[in-house]
Amino acid sequence: MQKHAKRDLKENAEYDAAKEAQGHHEARISILETAVVNARVIDIKDIDTSKVTILSKVTILNMNTKKSIQYQIVSENEADIKVGKISVSSPIGKGLLGKTLGEVAEVTNTRRHRKV
Repeated sequence: MQKHAKRDLKENAEYDAAKEAQGHHEARISILETAVVNARVIDIKDIDTSKVTILSKVTILNMNTKKSIQYQIVSENEADIKVGKISVSSPIGKGLLGKTLGEVAEVTNTRRHRKV
């Protein structure tokens, strides 16, 4: 009888783990469905290139270090700093939005205040 009880517990644990994984998958599916519902197709020719907006490619110069770096301003879901894509809602993204060529942007993050 104990052998049967141990098997039942093991099967219950596997079942519980599968149910938990299913819950995580369903939550992820819900997030993706919301993203699809809220998605918009943006035609690049409709973007105002005279100022920084989403999808803009920018080269910024850190006024303190004199180092320049290139970024593309993208949605939160597309952001990947390793490939130079920063979120429109990041401190740098927010600081650059609406700026024109040559304009100084002041960016504040939790650690410091910078001019770029």
